[in-house]
Amino acid sequence: MNRRSCLALAAGALAALAVPAFAQSSYPNKTIHLVVPFAPGGTTDIIARVISEPLGRALGQPVIVENKAGGGGIVGATDTSRAQPDGYYLGVATVSTTAANPAINPKTPYNPLTDFTPIINIAATPNVIAVHPSFPAKDYKSFVEVLRKNPGKYSYSSSGTGGIGHLQMELYKSMTGLFVTHIPYRGAGPALNDTVGGQVPMIFDNMPSAMPFIKENRLVPIVVAAPQRLKELPNVPTFKEVGLEPVNRMAYYGIYGPKGLPKDVVDKVNAGVLKALQDPAVRKRIEDTGSFIVGNTPEQFAEQIRAEFAVYKKVVDTAHLKLD
Repeated sequence: MNRRSCLALAAGALAALAVPAFAQSSYPNKTIHLVVPFAPGGTTDIIARVISEPLGRALGQPVIVENKAGGGGIVGATDTSRAQPDGYYLGVATVSTTAANPAINPKTPYNPLTDFTPIINIAATPNVIAVHPSFPAKDYKSFVEVLRKNPGKYSYSSSGTGGIGHLQMELYKSMTGLFVTHIPYRGAGPALNDTVGGQVPMIFDNMPSAMPFIKENRLVPIVVAAPQRLKELPNVPTFKEVGLEPVNRMAYYGIYGPKGLPKDVVDKVNAGVLKALQDPAVRKRIEDTGSFIVGNTPEQFAEQIRAEFAVYKKVVDTAHLKLD
């Protein structure tokens, strides 16, 4: 074989090797699906829909939100963990799906620390205990008095068994000795609807989904999990203020994909979210829900997930919490 033929073969081989790299660098070239592991109407859904359109503009392809509710977020998170690691099927990561639920449910079909590729934490969100206006207490002190005098009489709704609302309320109950019955739903949206409608007297929910009803006086806020009192609710104490700092934890809403997601894809989605978060209109929509913008690195988000899982695993083990 002459020198010219050898060079031609070598060039052909190099071109063949370059195809995967080129295909990867062309991401994205079709629609991206963003899975929300809860029903429409909850905070996870709200954050996803706020970020999806500007993220699609930043990436040059549509980002379609899909709701896959069930199991306190497990169904949607499991689908994300089993997706092809090509960047076209991503999920919204929450404390419920990456920490609370796996911590309390030994049958969770994924490992939150090894079966996903964290990409970015979009926002952190305070949580709130809120009651229907018919509830015979409108402030924290009266709330405790009513529950203490009526053990087992009242119930609370949550986004689902093993979700953050469930686990935080159970932690609250274990620390105060109060008892209310858990009514799990297939997401914060349905739980909110029944609480606002008066079918359930109270809810432990994320602030963005509860805030519109609080503003309309259809829910009464009692106590919040936040670093300090919220400017929107200046008269509502934090859990830390009432002596319950372990309950004073905010939720997070990020984006992750299945394990093995290429770094090129991770970097592009991370950069796309950061670009979307630079838009004042997007920031305002998120902040108006009572959330705080985060926008961190994949490594920082991975560390947050590890830390939060450790916290809730300790809560479960210490308080001997079990599924209903």
